[in-house]
Amino acid sequence: MAAACVEAPAGVARHHAAAQPAARKRMRVAMGSTDDYDFEDAYRLGEGTFGAVIRARHRGTGQAVAMKFLGDDGGGHEALLRKSLLLEAASAGNQFVVGSHGLARDPATWELCLVMDYGGSSLRDALRRQPGPLPESTVRAAMWELLTGAKGMHAAHIMHRDIKPHNILLGDDRVLRLCDLGLAVHMSEPPPYGKAGTLWYMAPEVLLGKPDYDALVDVWSLGCVMAELVTGKAPFRGEDEEDQLCAIFGVLGFPDDTTWPWFASTQFAAELPELDDKQRKQGSVLHSKFPETRLSKEGFDLLSGLLACNPDKRLTAAAALKHPWFSRMD
Repeated sequence: MAAACVEAPAGVARHHAAAQPAARKRMRVAMGSTDDYDFEDAYRLGEGTFGAVIRARHRGTGQAVAMKFLGDDGGGHEALLRKSLLLEAASAGNQFVVGSHGLARDPATWELCLVMDYGGSSLRDALRRQPGPLPESTVRAAMWELLTGAKGMHAAHIMHRDIKPHNILLGDDRVLRLCDLGLAVHMSEPPPYGKAGTLWYMAPEVLLGKPDYDALVDVWSLGCVMAELVTGKAPFRGEDEEDQLCAIFGVLGFPDDTTWPWFASTQFAAELPELDDKQRKQGSVLHSKFPETRLSKEGFDLLSGLLACNPDKRLTAAAALKHPWFSRMD
């Protein structure tokens, strides 16, 4: 699977559906000590160029936590403080984003780490263990939790920018929570915005280099996750950015001046390989991949709204939660 970009975080656009301006509030980060945690039963939950995530337990409360230690390429203490602030803002009053416990400092080395709730295993691992297709009721419940988490995160003026099954945790309480805000940005930060995310889940406007994309890129990623919950695999699986765009447009149809006027001004559109009229005029074939035997009409209508190439026609997380598909929630 394609790896996440490791660019230094840039700004994000104001989410056009936000009710209030993206003013940034002053926040304080709790600071503790690694001596407060028991590492006897600790084990690594993840490891990469960023550093490592270790499971430990708070000695006073017995609560399991995940502790992120940054490596040499992780950006240092300033990056860790930034991640902590973003996670604190995104998870405040939002049970579908992994909770923050602030920072902890090793009194011997002064090394800092980010302390979070232990959220369980990743959705990616859970899908790998899944023997067959998920029932639509399970997909519906999962998407309600994820969209609710995204709605709260966007209301806090945070854009995740790297939502994928690997960054969704499935806890022992069977609740899904968004995690790993390593590429997240606060919406008060100005454009231009760089490409960020993981290839198979990146929105078309990000792949095309749109400099003022907004929080709807997270909604596209959630549409890809929904499709993966239904079929067991990511819906668009390109080898590089150009191949990923071709994979997307090959299923959803190539945009034109009617469906997405901005597209014609992109370098990708100008350098498209020669296509005959039939290929250029081909519409969406998404429905052929999600027949009613696999996904109901209402479920497909929601999926189509999440996977609209033109972000101006894409559902926001808040609008998606009002879709009739969710009226059947148990």
